[in-house]
Amino acid sequence: MGKSTYYYVYIIQSLKDTNRFYTGFSEDLDARLNDNNQSKNPYTAKYKPWKIKTAIAFTDRDQALNFERYLKSPSGRAFAKKRL
Repeated sequence: MGKSTYYYVYIIQSLKDTNRFYTGFSEDLDARLNDNNQSKNPYTAKYKPWKIKTAIAFTDRDQALNFERYLKSPSGRAFAKKRL
């Protein structure tokens, strides 16, 4: 049996401003966190360093992308703040 591919939806939290969060999608969570901490993403560069607050693994890419889109919506942000 081959290795499963996982697609991650994650929420990272700034260590510089603990009230600052960023939600994203990645197939390589460690590499993406490293990119965010090395200022490779203009949206996260100002508030680095970051730590992973929540990460959810999906086996279905479309489901992961839909969940990321939901978490970036007003109701999704409210859900994440309360539950994640």
